[in-house]
Amino acid sequence: MKALVTGATGFIGSHLVEKLLENGFSVKCYVRKSANMRWIKDLTVEIVYGDLYDLDLLKVITKDVHYIYHVAGVIASKQKDGYFLGNQIATRNFLEAVKDNPNLKRFIFIGSQSAVGPSINGVPVDEETPYHPITTYGKSKMEAEKEVFKFIDVIPYTIVRLSVIYGSRDTATFDFFKAVNIGIIPLVGFKKKYVNILHARDAVEGIILAGENAQALNKIYQIGSEQSYSWDELSSVTMNVLHRKAVKIRIPEFLVMPMAGMNGCLSVFNKKPSVLNWEKGKDMIADAWTCDISKAKKELDFVPKISLEEGIKETIEWYKKQGWLK
Repeated sequence: MKALVTGATGFIGSHLVEKLLENGFSVKCYVRKSANMRWIKDLTVEIVYGDLYDLDLLKVITKDVHYIYHVAGVIASKQKDGYFLGNQIATRNFLEAVKDNPNLKRFIFIGSQSAVGPSINGVPVDEETPYHPITTYGKSKMEAEKEVFKFIDVIPYTIVRLSVIYGSRDTATFDFFKAVNIGIIPLVGFKKKYVNILHARDAVEGIILAGENAQALNKIYQIGSEQSYSWDELSSVTMNVLHRKAVKIRIPEFLVMPMAGMNGCLSVFNKKPSVLNWEKGKDMIADAWTCDISKAKKELDFVPKISLEEGIKETIEWYKKQGWLK
């Protein structure tokens, strides 16, 4: 079997490529010429350079592919149009390019809970929860999902919506671990906020289970941890692993948006857009980003194997080995 992975040089994509190789797949990685190859440069994979707007090239390189894992996407942009271009339009182009591929067994779109939105009145979202995204990123991922639905008669697909993912190579949750390491626990607001958070290896297991399971054809699955955690709980586990004492600093919600917005404005002078911007501020002040994974457990036999303490310990050890943490 041959699989093609977009976003293969990134955090989740690189872990997915490793697992596919371990499972005996021949893997083709579709990457931008400017991509940093550090996580996959030593892997036995076929590298194809290009973008998701070259339909002719996409048609050629996907002819012999059986599974497509579309991980690539835009998580930060200086303009709102950038989110839709990198998530919705790019996905539509990709689908157009592969719709006539007779070898394609499954197109697996890697989505995000952001497409659905945060928990509603404390109730975890599931696959039936109505769309209610609160950011432009979330809206663009929602529109990308809707593009996938349009091809239901010609492309066998599965959509996987991920909760918060952490692990080696991750830069998004690294800032949290870095803060705790220096003795600071940054918390938003004065009441507990909850999140489902899953280790990258467990996330990849869920993605592959969804991609290969016949019962998952043309379905959506939430993939995350079995239970939700408060940021206070995550902080306590992290402090225990680091053998650190830390001071909790609570940032009032009314200050989060201006701070995030100012950081986003300052990023216009940087080469890359900042992930912490006005949009991200909306995510941060939400009371809960929790999800119900019952469907994935029942239909895919998906059960996370890595405990929170084990996962955080492994992640921190990796950060230290790389010199990211002292």
